Amino acid sequence: MRVVVVSGGDPGHVVPAIALCLRFTEAGDTPILLTGDRWVEPATAEGITASRVPGLSLDDLRDVPDLGRALHDQAAVLASALAPQLAELEPDLVVCDVLALGASMAAELLGVPWVQLSPHPLYEPSKWLPPMGSGLAAGTGVRGKLRDAVLRAMTARSLRQGERQRAVVRQRIGLTAKEPGPAARLIATLPALEVPRPDWPRDAHVVGPLLWEASRETLSPPPGDAPLVMVAPSTAWTGAESMAEMALEALRDMDVRAVVSTFAPAPAGLPEWVRSGPGKQDELLRQSSVLVCGGGHGMLVKALRAGVPVVVVPGGGDQWEMACRVARQGSGVIVRPSTVDGLRDAVTRVLGDPAFASAAALAAATIADVRDPVEVCRTALSLAR
Repeated sequence: MRVVVVSGGDPGHVVPAIALCLRFTEAGDTPILLTGDRWVEPATAEGITASRVPGLSLDDLRDVPDLGRALHDQAAVLASALAPQLAELEPDLVVCDVLALGASMAAELLGVPWVQLSPHPLYEPSKWLPPMGSGLAAGTGVRGKLRDAVLRAMTARSLRQGERQRAVVRQRIGLTAKEPGPAARLIATLPALEVPRPDWPRDAHVVGPLLWEASRETLSPPPGDAPLVMVAPSTAWTGAESMAEMALEALRDMDVRAVVSTFAPAPAGLPEWVRSGPGKQDELLRQSSVLVCGGGHGMLVKALRAGVPVVVVPGGGDQWEMACRVARQGSGVIVRPSTVDGLRDAVTRVLGDPAFASAAALAAATIADVRDPVEVCRTALSLAR
């Protein structure tokens, strides 16, 4: 297949897109990545053909009064601008990140089959679950089911408004008001983080986390035998602020070593028991006893795949949802509100109870129950022809 993969520049979305491109290459297909400026060179260094696509950054919309309308307007502009570029590339299939709505519209304008990539669990509303983002488990009994029904009713208005906004922009660029949907959906998560639902969509397939190391550098932890605590601040603009500083204050005098994984160079004046900077996270996780992170899906699944339990300091967006799922699965502890004392107690608890590491290992083992994303795409293409 000749496949165009479109993703925005947020690390939590473009990293799985790059990983998917590498999977296509390994299978003998020809992937082309369209993404933000920052990731063109790293993708090219991996042997992937990559080009820049403007207008994919959510940061541009951070302060708009109606985010939903702005996202749909942006999608319409992107679709019209992207369609000629896609036409020149002549793809057999387009894979669109779940946030790249304009890319799916562009593929539809050209009549090219497209597949949606969700770099997290399935967040589609379900008539059996509380709304995504609440962090709640599915209610049981009369009261629990009534609670979920009330919460779903409260969010239904926003969902309907989004559908109306989407219909307007679709017609504006020459599409039908009702969208046909993707040929398939790739749900790039661990089955352990999914929520069972009787109305699971037939076109959605759990394909496991799509992981790729953004850094080629090696960051050595501080010397010694004390437990190593890895700290990974959120890369999303919705993440909790100053988490790394708070974590180091909490770990002070705990007889541990710490390593802060960040794209920024190490600041001056770090104590001897701390290292900071860019480095291969998979190598650091193999040496770590616990991860302190912001709750982004990419970092969570990277830790769980390595069997490392987590302490989560969630910010906004879907981080609260992910934190709650990890806590219910047993492989992590949530710190909210985020305080130094709360974080210190959470790290102490995880280090002192081997049940957290056992739960993380069980989560890692669920990778055996996923489908191959390349095979899913090939099947979807054959059915669409």
